[in-house]
Amino acid sequence: MITTIQNKQIKQIMKLKKNARERRKQQLFLVEGIRMFTEIPEQYLYKVYASEDFYKEHQAVFEGMEVELVSDQVMKEISDTMTPQGVLALVRMLEYSLEDLLQQENPLLLVLENLQDPGNLGTILRTGEGAGINGIIMSRETVDIYNPKVTRSTMGSIFRVPFVYVDDLFEVIKMMKDRNITTYAAHLNGTDYTRESYISGTAFLIGNEGNGLTDELTDNAQKKIKIPMCGRVESLNAAMASGLLVYEARRQRQGVD
Repeated sequence: MITTIQNKQIKQIMKLKKNARERRKQQLFLVEGIRMFTEIPEQYLYKVYASEDFYKEHQAVFEGMEVELVSDQVMKEISDTMTPQGVLALVRMLEYSLEDLLQQENPLLLVLENLQDPGNLGTILRTGEGAGINGIIMSRETVDIYNPKVTRSTMGSIFRVPFVYVDDLFEVIKMMKDRNITTYAAHLNGTDYTRESYISGTAFLIGNEGNGLTDELTDNAQKKIKIPMCGRVESLNAAMASGLLVYEARRQRQGVD
């Protein structure tokens, strides 16, 4: 059993927890908690750590696995939550390509520009899976999807929703137009989002929480849409807005009136 945070493996985990660059360097990220742990595809599971009590209580979950036991104090140090459940895994990064996302027939996609809130990104993945999106495309300045707070808030959707980071969203929009995927910029000066059709290839562009989409990206989109609001509210949370848009697309694609 590992009982000290001076252990080499534990030091590695601490680096992975705190540093996106370290995660990219090692091509590993952290997953913790029993629910998320059971969602990990077998081919991506790299190493498992568990507290002694948790291991004894859930031995069936670890059948056929090599598990490194750690003390409760060490588990508390490597965990990203206030009350660790007792299991943490190192997971290999998932691999998708932009081509994987764009080559699908009539895809429903989200394009995220410079989102910064981990909870927002995690919720967008989870909501997107529920609505049946085909993938998420993100600018390099968007928060790291492998941030522990993001992965935790996806509730497992990170393993099922394809995603890519790209250097140039303008180039991506151009590629989408060439493939008959209509790009819609969420914008205050757009038309009511319920008046557009999302039956064919669709990509919703969602901007930064504080500033929205940049003018440059908005101008490159084919259409501008808005979510009408009452009162003095000017804009919605990025995750809420994307959720409304993708579920409207799902409603239309299922033929629901």
